[in-house]
Amino acid sequence: MSQVALRVRVTGQVQGVFFRAWTRDKANELGVTGWVRNNPDGSVDGHLQGDKLAVQQLVDWLHQGPPSAQVTAVDVEVVEPDGSNGFEVRH
Repeated sequence: MSQVALRVRVTGQVQGVFFRAWTRDKANELGVTGWVRNNPDGSVDGHLQGDKLAVQQLVDWLHQGPPSAQVTAVDVEVVEPDGSNGFEVRH
């Protein structure tokens, strides 16, 4: 089982559409830890870590988002794990 940590930035219509809660629910389904938060510019940032395949599946899902979202881009950067042991929605 290969572990990975990624920082993601999702742009488009991703605030006010339950994007953070949806991401948390999907992360919990996959066993991915980390966090997600809204940014002042209307984008959403996240830190995703866990099994490489599960994290990649979550990134793939982020390209669609919940039904009300309109994702235009998902930028991904490899980062160091931060010791998260759950998945939280940050404010």
